[in-house]
Amino acid sequence: MIKDFKTLKNKTSFIFKNNKFETFPNIWLRDHVKNKENWDFKTNQRTTFTANIDLNIKIRKAKILENGKYIEILWSNEIKPVRYSYNFLKENSLKKKEIKKDLYYWKNTDIKNQIFMSYNHILTKKGFKNLLKKINKYGFAVVRNCSKDLNSVKKIAKKIGYVRNSIFGGLWTFESNNKKADSAYSNQELRPHTDSTYSNDAPGLQLLLCCKYKAKGGDSIMVDGFKLAEEIKKKNTSYFKTLTKTKVKGSYIGDGVRLEAERPIIKLNNKNNFDQISFNNYDRAPFRDTNQKTINFYKAIKLFDTLANHQKYQWRHILKPGELLIFNNWRVMHGRGAFSGIRKMAGCYINKEDFDSCCRINNIN
Repeated sequence: MIKDFKTLKNKTSFIFKNNKFETFPNIWLRDHVKNKENWDFKTNQRTTFTANIDLNIKIRKAKILENGKYIEILWSNEIKPVRYSYNFLKENSLKKKEIKKDLYYWKNTDIKNQIFMSYNHILTKKGFKNLLKKINKYGFAVVRNCSKDLNSVKKIAKKIGYVRNSIFGGLWTFESNNKKADSAYSNQELRPHTDSTYSNDAPGLQLLLCCKYKAKGGDSIMVDGFKLAEEIKKKNTSYFKTLTKTKVKGSYIGDGVRLEAERPIIKLNNKNNFDQISFNNYDRAPFRDTNQKTINFYKAIKLFDTLANHQKYQWRHILKPGELLIFNNWRVMHGRGAFSGIRKMAGCYINKEDFDSCCRINNIN
């Protein structure tokens, strides 16, 4: 609760329960007024013309209401006072403790049966929320007993967000096809990688359904990229720095397009937590730095790729017809063992922000 406040030059200091305090710039507080004159409650959008607010705006009057649940402020350029809740101020505190996300960085022995779910179960509200929790926690999940066609892919995808269109289309099916300009359409081994390093905004989730399997080999491979990043950060800070600072260019040339994008292999957020793994040795395009930095880069990716291809970090499973693999392409690298015979797959991509939105709506960190 708000215990007290003090108006200072161009800012206001609040004292909260347990004698914690926080100071907010007045311009920030005024910009975040939510009343019918400054906020569209239908669209949840600001209508304030922020550029018209005096950067040195003052408070004329203020008082605490309802035992500290609110503070009411009358601004120097307003006729009516406005309220700010304790919860709003607390939520936007720079001293707020970050909620620890329910992430579990894993090696192969850590993954048992906890990632498997049944199709009928995830169609329920409880089951769907459980699916989101598993993908959020481990980076992937497997849904069993799906129909062996695109209908189940489409239905699950639409529960999360919407199907993303790409150079491969929206919903797609594939099997080995040497006419395609992508190694995924071969029957050779695919080492662990993330998709679309050539896209400025790589897909967030990938769905892969086994429609038909009359083959030998072709086991799906999952590797927790955040686990690799954690290991490297602990054991070799120099390589970790190289992998977080060096922008690596990815490219896709073929099928009538030439796509390019670049970002670090380990991308950190503004709090230096792991945000995205972006590694695809197949699609890496030529790029240069100083000779020493180039050598350092090759040393760093040698370690990263060696770990990714070590069985200690690889979860392997041959998908059976009707099994759908869903994984976070911003975290988990995927691969496939070599195979002979028929292996027909279906799938799609979903944007990362749609998965994040779905998790927020379902109160999943």
